[in-house]
Amino acid sequence: MARRYGCSMAAGRAEGLRAAVLAVGRGELVVLPTDTVYGIGADAFDRWAVEGLLEAKGRGRAMPSPVLVASPDTVDDLVTGFGEQGRALVEAFWPGGLTLIARHRPTLSWDLGETHGTVAIRMPSHPVALDLLAETGPMAVSSANLTGRPSPQDCDAAQSMLGDAVTVYLDGGPTPAAVASSIVDLTQEVPVLKRAGAISAECLRDVVPDLRTL
Repeated sequence: MARRYGCSMAAGRAEGLRAAVLAVGRGELVVLPTDTVYGIGADAFDRWAVEGLLEAKGRGRAMPSPVLVASPDTVDDLVTGFGEQGRALVEAFWPGGLTLIARHRPTLSWDLGETHGTVAIRMPSHPVALDLLAETGPMAVSSANLTGRPSPQDCDAAQSMLGDAVTVYLDGGPTPAAVASSIVDLTQEVPVLKRAGAISAECLRDVVPDLRTL
């Protein structure tokens, strides 16, 4: 049965984080607030947990899960070929609403879906998410909705869709933004804006002037 923890107060937050860390370690699913929308997360290195995440959302392997990290220092352990432009974007917009697609290291023992050797990676700015990620390490995290339904801005909406498929719900109150992260693809010679979102193309071009849009 799912457990829900109010994270607005210190005591509830500490208890919820302990429960969430244990759940992730057991290969179970957790719902957490981010700076964009609520996410459903699992251990990025547990293929069965990631498969459970996709199943909970009603999502196929052709739509792999992004990965959230607690620090930019994690990037070099996960990806290759990030380049100066990627690092400039990280410095300007992390933590925050920017997801970057890069080639993941081929030695990593994970299976996020049909990624074709890439990973979408982001560092959120929500304190509850960062505290959880600091304990668990990188997590596969996708929006906490059933595929085709609106991405949730509060824990009630997430729980109404995902129910007992999730072990722990961390309720951090309404998220500060209604829009998903922007996505920039760094796997090509010129960065490409794959999805316009929390950070505008104009702001991104202030850092990477040759950014292309689809």
